[in-house]
Amino acid sequence: MSTIGRNLHVSVFGQSHAAAVGVTIDGLPAGEAVDAAELARLLARRAPGGKLATQRREADEPEILCGLLDGVTCGAPLTAVIRNGDAKSRDYRESAEKPRPSHADWPAHVRYGGWQDVRGGGVFSARLTAPLCVAGGIAMQILARRGILVAAHVRSIGAAEDRPMNPMGEDDAVLAARLTRPVAALSDEAAERMAAEVEAARKAADSVGGTVECMVTGLPVGLGGPLFDGIDGRIAYTVFGVPGVKGVEFGAGFEAARMRGSEMNDPWCRDEAGAVTAAANRAGGVVGGMTTGLPLIFTCALKPTPSIGQPQRTVSLAEGGEAELRIRGRHDPSIVIRAVPVLEAVTALTVLDALLDAPAVLPDTPRRDLPRVPEG
Repeated sequence: MSTIGRNLHVSVFGQSHAAAVGVTIDGLPAGEAVDAAELARLLARRAPGGKLATQRREADEPEILCGLLDGVTCGAPLTAVIRNGDAKSRDYRESAEKPRPSHADWPAHVRYGGWQDVRGGGVFSARLTAPLCVAGGIAMQILARRGILVAAHVRSIGAAEDRPMNPMGEDDAVLAARLTRPVAALSDEAAERMAAEVEAARKAADSVGGTVECMVTGLPVGLGGPLFDGIDGRIAYTVFGVPGVKGVEFGAGFEAARMRGSEMNDPWCRDEAGAVTAAANRAGGVVGGMTTGLPLIFTCALKPTPSIGQPQRTVSLAEGGEAELRIRGRHDPSIVIRAVPVLEAVTALTVLDALLDAPAVLPDTPRRDLPRVPEG
């Protein structure tokens, strides 16, 4: 299993073409209701299907085996599985002999001595992001009850760009509207341009990369810590666990390298109530590894899907020389669109884990005087 978290231990297991993929979450606060319908909506955003995504169709209905009592967390580790149904393993017979370019096939072959599961990428598949969404979806619900919201949008696909979020906080109506579009952009026009980029790549038997911008609002001041305990470092570590992520920047990010301090600095000031805040948010809501109370904003870059229909150069493990590979099967022309809910999920998991460093930050965890024994 692959595990993340200090207080909230999240372990993902399974393979792309195994019977199931799943997740175990240890450390969830007890007494938290899990809304199954809300969880299903998040998974539906990640689900395959449609002309802009792979045609592999999975129900993605999580089966929670333990950790809930009457739909409420009970303090025990929560384990959920998602059955795999629409897998076509025959599409991967050739890649067992010919490692796919820019996939994990070759280093995995060396690491595991040829015993690895190559079907659909095995443990390296983006299929493992489905159980991540289950865990992250639960974390998002826990955070939302405390006024902490996580929202992401597609910032760019290929040459098509959306506007950035307002660094001081995005309009709720704009964020809600993004979920009604095939591409989760902040405007219809941007979504249409991005869809055209994906369609052009698909018709060329190619793929295209892009960027996703994520914002967290409602965070307290001082969440995180110095050096290796920084909230930005913890988020970056988790985000890089999402297949295809190649870079992460917070606030002005790499653009800050071109600025002077007088341009980059966010002046401290007082708001209308007299509380300390900042007049700008070029830092992305993080200074010294700690939250400032302003929206936490980061952007991550995702590479083009390496599985493309064009002939590619590789090697033959059977014959010993070089070879040509034309990948068959069902693949996303762009992983960016389906990555949006996944990045929201892993961000929520990291934020909740950081909040649990100081349990007093979660004072609203419900309590009851007596335990309940269900009927039956």
